[in-house]
Amino acid sequence: MKKINIALIGAGYISDYHARGLLTMPQVEIVAVVSKHLENAKKFASKYDIKNAYSSITPVVEDPTIDAVIISTPNSFHAPYAIEFLKNGKDVFLEKPMAMNAGEGEQIAQVAEEKDQLVMVGHMWRFDTDTQFIKDSIDAGKLGKVFKTKGYGIHENWGPTGWFTQKNLAGGGALADMGVHAIDTLRYLLGDPKPVQVYAKIATNFGDYDVDDSGIIVITWDNGAESIIESGWWHPHMDGPEASSGVFGTEGYASLFPTFLKLKKGESSEEIVPTLPKRDEHCDQIIYTRQMQYFIDCIKTRKHPIPGLKEGQVVLRIVDAAYESAKKQTVINL
Repeated sequence: MKKINIALIGAGYISDYHARGLLTMPQVEIVAVVSKHLENAKKFASKYDIKNAYSSITPVVEDPTIDAVIISTPNSFHAPYAIEFLKNGKDVFLEKPMAMNAGEGEQIAQVAEEKDQLVMVGHMWRFDTDTQFIKDSIDAGKLGKVFKTKGYGIHENWGPTGWFTQKNLAGGGALADMGVHAIDTLRYLLGDPKPVQVYAKIATNFGDYDVDDSGIIVITWDNGAESIIESGWWHPHMDGPEASSGVFGTEGYASLFPTFLKLKKGESSEEIVPTLPKRDEHCDQIIYTRQMQYFIDCIKTRKHPIPGLKEGQVVLRIVDAAYESAKKQTVINL
């Protein structure tokens, strides 16, 4: 069987997770890695025995033997790079968020449709075992009617540096970096409802940068549920780790990280703690490996990925609306 040739665009921290996941599949070959700094690309290529290291995307764009790319660059490059690759017949995996804003997301979607190419977005918590347990419990009706959720995307006593804190490269701060995880995770748990209203308070409390490090977002979904999302860097406390979620229903409560159910039993309640695989780290390698395996399967079958363009675009619309709401100090209707 013909090997699927993949190029990694970006050689930073998250690219290691993608590379390790791709290397589990014998039908896949990582044939190139691109980094703005050639030395970084060469170092990464040496680490994973990758044949080609480049400082520009041009050789990858022009190589007809490359089937797909994994883009893990600063957010400002997501749309222009994705569009260039899609135009040249390559499927694209984009790290979250899909683009700087919903306008760029629409441009990516238009080219992908015109060229009949696939786009997957890196909302990786959809591939997590704990997350799936909570989703299955909700889908089975164990919580009754879900009316409220809470989600967290917060770094305690820590925050990123570099391009993450530069608006022209990242598009936003902690909301664009961390809040998107909580937004997409809760949306997945709820069955991917559509947002109808967004209200947000967003601020910068901890750093001398032009992006946010504190946010509270309230989302109203078309199924009647309300979601509260908290995002942040450098906070002195977090109620839950990245993508930690609480789901409130008329018959019970579900917690993701720590993962358990609390179901009504008359006037009391019963707590159910599932036996789930031990995690080596919170963002465990297995999540990214499953993500890569699914992307490769979509390439082979030409099945449109989920999370893909639609899911990525909904998150962008919510983030855009949150920034607009905070600026105008009003509810934004979607």
